[in-house]
Amino acid sequence: MEIKQQLLDIAGYEKVIKVIEEETGLVAIISIHNTTLGPGLGGTRIYPYDTFDEALTDALRLSKGMTYKSAIAQVGVGGAKSVIISDQKNKTPEKLRAFGAAVDQLQGNYICAEDVGCTPADVDVILESTKYVCGVHNLRGSGNPSAFTAHGTYLGILSALQELDGSTSLEGKTIAIQGMGSVGKRLAERLFWSGAKLIIADVNEDVIRHFAHEFDAQIVPADEILFAECDVLAPCAMGGIIHKDMIPKLNCRAIAGAANNQLLKPTDADHLMEKGILYAPDFVINAGGLINVMNELRLEGYNATRARNGIKQIYHQLLQIYEIAQQNGISTHQAAVSLADHRLEKGIGKRTEELCFPFAETAK
Repeated sequence: MEIKQQLLDIAGYEKVIKVIEEETGLVAIISIHNTTLGPGLGGTRIYPYDTFDEALTDALRLSKGMTYKSAIAQVGVGGAKSVIISDQKNKTPEKLRAFGAAVDQLQGNYICAEDVGCTPADVDVILESTKYVCGVHNLRGSGNPSAFTAHGTYLGILSALQELDGSTSLEGKTIAIQGMGSVGKRLAERLFWSGAKLIIADVNEDVIRHFAHEFDAQIVPADEILFAECDVLAPCAMGGIIHKDMIPKLNCRAIAGAANNQLLKPTDADHLMEKGILYAPDFVINAGGLINVMNELRLEGYNATRARNGIKQIYHQLLQIYEIAQQNGISTHQAAVSLADHRLEKGIGKRTEELCFPFAETAK
């Protein structure tokens, strides 16, 4: 196995690497955006991108988002992300092991985890080649973070309602969820049992019918969910869906969902503000999974209760961001970015303790 790493010169990024292993067919990108506050951490997305440039754009956006997510959450790591260009049929164990070997060559400058297309089982395979992994699915690891991401998103929705109505009650409120994957379905369950009326959409028609029955939810076509009349729109699928051309057609009071990079451009937040739609910045509201996996890397080991309690900060952090935005006449996205930039500049939340990798003996 011969791992080839090519450094790509990308302005504003500490290190972007194209990874190739010809024998296994591995083509991947590891993007390390900023390690001011600690080593770069971010999931590994496995997706059949049409072009390398499309994959690179995704990796760059996601890793930058992780920098801001980590800074706001104050978990003592930097922003990074990786993508493996592959469909699920060609996602072989050999390819995953080759990727793990590439991660290992970075000697802890990048720590990977699961993401879209990368399952807990895949993480276990990557772990065979490197110890620099988190989100491991066993009794010492934190496992699938979707429940924690969903819980943080739920708290973010409550913060939006508090800001809009002065109450966190979901009784009589309508929430539209785009995407009923591992996070979306858990979010729907939380919202249903809290009294919300649900509108749901997913590209998988069989899945959507099941959840519509379970949660007494209204189904709308996947291409119409963004424009459903609701109190809160919760995007929980892919990013880049909110842009200036579609914003005038929105029928929600707030956008608060788990998807990464929901805005196509940062300026789209200004258009949302002009339309009077409250936006919960995605890199703040969806930090629950990050907070959870970081607990796995503590010296004392993983503790679910500590992770759950740490996620409570998302609600209060969002209220602070809404206040900053209102006081300064800026979008909530800009308020969150400014807060993150301040913490990066001042080193607030910088890691002072070594990370512990409890599965080091597993890696070969």
